Amino acid sequence: MTDVRCTRCGEQRAPIDSPPFRDELGERIHQGICQVCWDEWLQRQMQLINHYALDVRTPEARDFLRRNVEAFLFGTGGGDEIDTSQEGKISR
Repeated sequence: MTDVRCTRCGEQRAPIDSPPFRDELGERIHQGICQVCWDEWLQRQMQLINHYALDVRTPEARDFLRRNVEAFLFGTGGGDEIDTSQEGKISR
């Protein structure tokens, strides 16, 4: 498989193995995002799911993640921030 010039980082790197979604966005990611940046997104996605307690089975959660993956990888739209100021301050 040939390397791609990653849209996010600008580096010439290995692409992801296959489109992550069966639509135009999945193809854009497959053709223009490297594996390194995709792995960074997967970590960010897990943070968002945990921080916002998302139920990924709901259309609202999937729309939220879709908006954030586009913002993270392509810089389009507004991505949601995670408030880390409370990290480590939750007591039981």
